Amino acid sequence: MLPKLSPAVWQRDFTASLVVFLVALPLCVGVAVASGVPAELGLITGIVGGIVVGVLPGSSLQVSGPAAGLTVLVYEAVQTHGITALGVIVLASGVIQLVLGFLKFGRWFRAISVAVVQGMLAGIGLVLIFGQAYAMGDLKAPKSGLEKIAGLPGLVGDLAADSKALTAFAVGAGTIAVLVLWKKLPERVSRVLPAPLAAVALATGATAVFSLSIAKVKVQGLFESIQPPGLGDFAELGNVALLGTVVAFTLIASAESLFSAAAVDRLHDGPRTDYDKELMAQGAGNAVCGVLGALPMTAVIVRSSANVHAGARTKVSRVLHGVWLLLFAALFPAALGVIPVAALAGVLVHAGCKLVPFRDLVPLWREHRGEAVVLAVTAVAIVATNMFEGVVAGLLLAVAKTAWETSRVHIRVKDGGTDAIHVRLTGNATFLRLPHILDTLEALPKDRPIDLDLSGLRHLDHACQSALTNWSARHNQEGTEPVRMRGEVAAMAD
Repeated sequence: MLPKLSPAVWQRDFTASLVVFLVALPLCVGVAVASGVPAELGLITGIVGGIVVGVLPGSSLQVSGPAAGLTVLVYEAVQTHGITALGVIVLASGVIQLVLGFLKFGRWFRAISVAVVQGMLAGIGLVLIFGQAYAMGDLKAPKSGLEKIAGLPGLVGDLAADSKALTAFAVGAGTIAVLVLWKKLPERVSRVLPAPLAAVALATGATAVFSLSIAKVKVQGLFESIQPPGLGDFAELGNVALLGTVVAFTLIASAESLFSAAAVDRLHDGPRTDYDKELMAQGAGNAVCGVLGALPMTAVIVRSSANVHAGARTKVSRVLHGVWLLLFAALFPAALGVIPVAALAGVLVHAGCKLVPFRDLVPLWREHRGEAVVLAVTAVAIVATNMFEGVVAGLLLAVAKTAWETSRVHIRVKDGGTDAIHVRLTGNATFLRLPHILDTLEALPKDRPIDLDLSGLRHLDHACQSALTNWSARHNQEGTEPVRMRGEVAAMAD
């Protein structure tokens, strides 16, 4: 339900909706083209994100639509399973999000390691940069991330040998330059006309004025692009690889949306996000996108921050932005056909650069090296393998790091020279620290009593418990003086 608004609030929301529409338009088209699907499918997802998700409860100011963060995964899914299976994947992901939100799992997505999420976005950013570098020259990119990197010298050679490719690349590079320099203009200019739209518009104008022979966006028509999945397509849900893609879509889209919600909440002082309801809203939107055969959606921080900074006060602004996208797609579809593909590739290369936290890497390494390693491993794994396997690798490493850090144990040995040797263990004794514990204990002399105090341990797992009991038994058999234990193991041994 939309709220009743005063004229002043209505004016603010109306103005904000136009700003968000201008930001969303080139991104919707660019994400679709980079994903290997018709450009109109990106607009459909943006429309659903505005009109459907916009009216649902959850977060009042964040804006949903196709995101650069899912581009790589969507492209892989389309290439592997075909575009007809995309609707099934997105629909299944939406249903799972609805169920998770209903079961109150929304808040738990905030427990995902920030380093893994940053690494995921960095990996996506790197794949976007390397992949769209080829698209900027109207050239076909290699399939895998490593092949894209290895092929960069060949890309330089192709650009030098092919004047058409070099021209297209120059248009893409010019688009990136406008995006970088646009924020340096006076605020009254940069706020009225968003950088992505200005960059694409200038590239399109230059292409038309100079009659450049470069690739343009292919237009099919809004309704012709809608490809609802047939009943036969749902048989693909028995495919293990496709199910893995569904899980990846669900986890990544949900995590990105809810992290975005947390970031947007810090930008305004209005109502806070209900994470469970927001997860259900995202699920409803993805279910509708799946039925229409469109791209998956997430909440997008770029559009959301633009919405807040433009002065939006209620959800009306995001709903209206969906209405403007619908009107544009219905009334001016031919306008898409004049946009150079190289310009959209430049927009995504710029978006990919913003996904990689270059400025944060050195401070993170200095303060939290473990987190920096998790981030780097996740990003490299995504580039080397694929999105799903890279995120799983990052999550496993984050869990292993946490287990290692929480299993810290301190061993204090007090040796007076003649009396008993006092050994006190504090912290968490787990199997991960067992080699260190046993090395210390086995190095103690056997000709003097040993007083082993375990009362300071907060946690003692079964592996350590058994090992300490066995060590004590061996020491008592081999040595002339006994081991006296105090704490949990002593009670167990008795």
